[in-house]
Amino acid sequence: MSDTVGLQYVGFETKGAVHEYAFALHRNGGASSEYFVSIANDAFVTHCVRYQNAPDIYSLRLHREFATQTDYPLSTRFSITDAELADYQYAHARKARPAYTHRQDEPS
Repeated sequence: MSDTVGLQYVGFETKGAVHEYAFALHRNGGASSEYFVSIANDAFVTHCVRYQNAPDIYSLRLHREFATQTDYPLSTRFSITDAELADYQYAHARKARPAYTHRQDEPS
């Protein structure tokens, strides 16, 4: 039988130079663990990331951490790196649409 888990967003706090988001991981049997992911406030101020994208970025990071561990991560605190922000921006960048050109029908 596999261990069923649920990741729940708990909230965030601004702590000095970072925004820290809290998540609770709930496991079968009622056991739970808290995980915290932070990102520098400068990332928001310089528009590297939008506030509404932060939970997605944090969730992706936690899922990567869980995927690389045979058990749950030993660390409960993680920081989003500049490289992770760049990867997220690249993956979610709007794709340029080709310019519209009006095609005239050829005479018959």
